[in-house]
Amino acid sequence: MPEAQKEQQELPERPSYMDSRLFEPMLKYASRTQVAFYRATDGRIGGKFRGEQPVCLLTTKGRKSGKLRTHALIYLPYGDGVVLVASKGGSPTHPQWYRNLSEEPKVLVRTGAHLRVMRARTAGKDEREELWPRLVDLYQEYDWYQSWTDREIPVVICEPI
Repeated sequence: MPEAQKEQQELPERPSYMDSRLFEPMLKYASRTQVAFYRATDGRIGGKFRGEQPVCLLTTKGRKSGKLRTHALIYLPYGDGVVLVASKGGSPTHPQWYRNLSEEPKVLVRTGAHLRVMRARTAGKDEREELWPRLVDLYQEYDWYQSWTDREIPVVICEPI
């Protein structure tokens, strides 16, 4: 679809079920299942979202608990690192993993069977402007999510240490 046509396309409203008190616990359960399958198969199962977008595992240290937490996230390859989007489905609050890495930027990123220690940082304004269109090309829903929230959804760059 041509870029001009994309811009004119109407963005859908945030589905009401995403604000249900059951939605987040169900999402957490689905994510834990995906992480388990990903680990067991080196990403052969759970390594693609909807069969298209690449998925990595991001492990952060809980800022309060100190426990390691792992999340399956769509990623954009970026040099030797990856780019992630802290969208939380367009929720008004940042995802927990983003709040954790803001406190402790040293993270583990697993792509397939490859596990690497990386440093995560929020992209600066210019970097975000450059990366956002590429991220939307990767996963169109990011544009929807941004339209559903007043917060600027952070773009996170993870680079090898």
